[in-house]
This record gives sequence, structure tokens and C-alpha cells, in this order.
Amino acid sequence: MNMMKPPSDLIEAILNHTTSGTSAEPASTPVSMLMRNYRGRMLMLHGTASISDTQQHAASNPAGPSPTACAQLDLACTTPANARGGDKLYSTNWIMPMAMRQLGPGQLTLRTMLSLEPATISDRQFPELFQQGETAFGKPIIDGQHPHDFFMEVAALYDIRLGKQALLSFYAAPVGDPAIGPTAYPHRLSASEDPLAALGHHQEDSTHIAFNVLTGGITWRWLRFEESGFHGAEPTEQRWGFQPSPNGHAIDSYSSRVTFAPTRNWSSQYSIAHIVSPEALYPKEDQQRQTASVIYNRPFGHTTGDGTHSGNWSNTLLWGRTKSLTDNSKENSYLLESLLNFRTRNYIWTRIENAGRSNELLISPGSTLPPNFTESPLGHVAAYSFGYDRDYRIAPHLLAAPGAQFTTYTTPAPLISTYGAHPFGAVAFVRFRITR
Repeated sequence: MNMMKPPSDLIEAILNHTTSGTSAEPASTPVSMLMRNYRGRMLMLHGTASISDTQQHAASNPAGPSPTACAQLDLACTTPANARGGDKLYSTNWIMPMAMRQLGPGQLTLRTMLSLEPATISDRQFPELFQQGETAFGKPIIDGQHPHDFFMEVAALYDIRLGKQALLSFYAAPVGDPAIGPTAYPHRLSASEDPLAALGHHQEDSTHIAFNVLTGGITWRWLRFEESGFHGAEPTEQRWGFQPSPNGHAIDSYSSRVTFAPTRNWSSQYSIAHIVSPEALYPKEDQQRQTASVIYNRPFGHTTGDGTHSGNWSNTLLWGRTKSLTDNSKENSYLLESLLNFRTRNYIWTRIENAGRSNELLISPGSTLPPNFTESPLGHVAAYSFGYDRDYRIAPHLLAAPGAQFTTYTTPAPLISTYGAHPFGAVAFVRFRITR
């Protein structure tokens, strides 16, 4: 159990347990954290926080949905329509303490992940054009992103070596991340400098906070198979504790994932899940979710005494699809992320998305669902984000990085009258990160 040494293969990367749930980024992926040996235990701490001021701008004088759309959806359309977007100062954040030790024939890892977002994001959301999913004050979140729970993860992991080339793993979490998708966006290196959630989050990795998760996995060299059982309903708006969904906390959903990582720089996965009643607004709708992803990471530049490099290039290509098992409607989202860390302290990145959106976006933000509303796919939004920030050491083991990001969107035809053809958003922020 030498956590001071960077992993060299998939098994060693899994044993480090520095990602969300039981997911695996390439073994060469650097992780910023504090590590200490204490009486035969390895103690670790890592986390990040951003203080952001976002400005989201759509059409200044929108016409809103057409009269035909209003009649079909029973919408209370007004003329002129309310402008979309907004501005807000808020903080996204998480911290993850972890402890490891040898226990019996294997390695025991205890890990929790905590977030103060329920306190640092007011009104239960922050503005993000075209984003949808979950609720605020019982109403659908439209053009906004919800905060994470205070308890993002509380988990125990146990790994047993079966010779040099095989590993048997178990994961149990009252709240945690089942085997669906790649590493979730708050913890994925290629997304680590982007202060906004991916638009395709609810097709790709929204299960990264789920209740009563049990996962078993077997790894052989560069191949890993996992099976999970979990509670399918997403967290409620009461984000400070383990609040039950309307259908309790019972394990009612399941997933399978295969991970293939042939070298230190590559990791790919395919996963499929049956999720029971994930959305609070559609309690009788079950979903099938599929994801596939490829992550490529490449360290470069000169190396330091601890084995880290002065530069790194991280990339993620991701597809996610959610299929309603009620009416067989499908939403597909596609994502490409690339983050370049150069000359040790500088970061530039891009996120390019083509995200399936539903007719919920025709509803005015802050409104309740119309009577007898049926959600259905409406089109795809293209989003192009570009950003830069630079690290400064402001205290022992703490970095701060002021930065900015700009996003431009291409609107699908049914939404142009509401958003305009090319709305945009900008974020200025300071990112804080724990470092060694």
C-alpha cells in the first residue's frame, strides 16, 4: 500500500481509490491531495472549491413558445415572454477525507465526501442556460443547476489481491456512486477547472449520488467487471441529511459496467443501468441508461522528486443515453472535454457538448408542471466552452486560481424564439484546491 508512488496500471489505480465511487481514470492521472502515514494507516485529504460569478444571457426580447406549442402543452404563455438567463454569485465545493489500512487478506478503505453547496448556493440552484433536472421548491429546475448534497458519499471499500494480476473488490455506501458511467464530472480531471456542470449530466453521470449502493467487481490486469444495486430515486431537495424519496431507500435498481485500461494513459468504459423512478416529477417513469467513454491522459514536461510532471493533458470523450421505459423516448448527449496544464501553474480547457433537451425548456423557469404534462425530447443544444486559470500558492497546502470561462450555445429550432439562436454565458471565478 504505497500511496506515495503513482500507480502504474489499472489495479494500482483502483487501489488508490481517488475517484468517485469505484470508477477509474487512467493510471497516469495526477491527483492533488495531502497524504500521511499514521500508525500503519494511510490518511488522505483532497478537495476543491470555486467562488463564481456567472452571467447567462439569452434573447433580450424573446417571443417565447409558439401559440401552437402553448396550446399543446397547456402552457400559460405570456407576451412578451420572460427573458432567460440571469446572474449569481455562488460557490461549488467538495472535500474528501479518506483512510486506508491492511485488514486481514485485503485493504480496507473508508471514505466520505462532503459539500457545503446547500449553504453556498441560494434558492436551491444557480443559473445555467439549457440545464434541466431535479427540482427547487417542488418546481422543475429550468436553466439552472441544483446543489449537491452535504453527504455526497459515505462508503467502505475492501479489496483483496488474487495474485499479482487479479483483484476482487467490494463497495458499500449508504450514499455513494454505483457502477454507471466514467468518473463523475465534479471529480473528473478533464472537468476539474470548469465551474459549471455538464449539460448532459442527467444522461451521463447524475447517479454519482445515490442511496444504498452495493457494488462488487473483479479486475484482471487491464479489464474490470462490476455489478451494482442501488436506490434509483435522485436525492430530494432536503440536502443536509439522508432524506428518503417517496418510495423509500430500498435497493430497486441495478447496473453493470466494464472498464478497459490497456495502458497507463488510457481508460474506457461501457455501462448500462435499469433505474427505478429517478425523477421526482415523474414518479412512475423508470429509465434505462447507457454510457460509453474514453479517457486519455498524458503527463509531459520535467519530473519532480515525487514523480509528478510540470505538465499534463487530460481528455474525455463521453456518450450518455437515457431511455424512458414508459414511452420509449430517448435523449442522447455527447461530450468532449480537454484540459491542458502547462508550465505547472497554467490551465486552459474546453468542453464541447451536443446535449439532448426536452420540452420542459418551453416552461417558464419557476413554474410548476402544467396539468397532464408529458415530457418528450425536443432537440439538441450545442455548447462550446473555453476557459483559463492560473495557480497561486496562498498558504501551505492550498492553491488559489483566478480564472474565467466563456460559453456560446447553438439553439435547436423549437427554442430559438425563447432563447435566440446563439445565447452565451460567462463565469469569473476563483478556484481553491488542497495540494501536497
